[in-house]
Amino acid sequence: MSAVVALSNLLDARQVWRGRAVPIVEGEQPTGWPMLDAALPARGWPEAALTEILMPADGVGELRLVLPTLARLTQGQRPVVLIAPPYLPCAMGWRQQGVNLHRLSIVDAEEKQVLWAAEQCLRSGSCAAVLAWPHQADDRSLRRLQVAADTGRALAFVFRDRKHLTNASPASLRLELTTTPSTAIWVRKCRGGNAPSQAIPFDSVQRLSSLCRIHERKKQSA
Repeated sequence: MSAVVALSNLLDARQVWRGRAVPIVEGEQPTGWPMLDAALPARGWPEAALTEILMPADGVGELRLVLPTLARLTQGQRPVVLIAPPYLPCAMGWRQQGVNLHRLSIVDAEEKQVLWAAEQCLRSGSCAAVLAWPHQADDRSLRRLQVAADTGRALAFVFRDRKHLTNASPASLRLELTTTPSTAIWVRKCRGGNAPSQAIPFDSVQRLSSLCRIHERKKQSA
């Protein structure tokens, strides 16, 4: 008959491997929104990684969410690149929010080139952040962006329709913006920790259009 051995004895004898939690290292990429930072393991955007922002429609606050980060990053030496944004940002509005337009570039890529352009910019190591608006992106293409962001030590942001929420994603961070009953941020996935069970309030009193008015230049569908 097999003998019963106390687990504590096996652990003391080092006969059982015991894993240890790896401490989360706080990064240096604050979102600019204290309540969101407090909910994220790194207290900000994951370093050199892909963040996926899902929303029900354009203009629900997705740019307002990243504007503090763009303002901070464009004060540095590396540029920020926007690839295929659905609207042209108003230069005056973005400047008022602290964005240095001399460090901001816009790439008007065709749909089939959006992901390729984003990957090249990220991998180059010359960009502080790359923001892209692809209509279609599968798991493989998103994983390539994740690897490229790590290679180039840059922040990567992909803005997509919330219908993709049910699909698995290799992104280090997935956020969903909701507008009912009020504007809020849901952390759907975060590397290094569990996603909070409660939504994070996102003040919608000051609408995106008042922060950075956009021209009516909707990109035509590919």
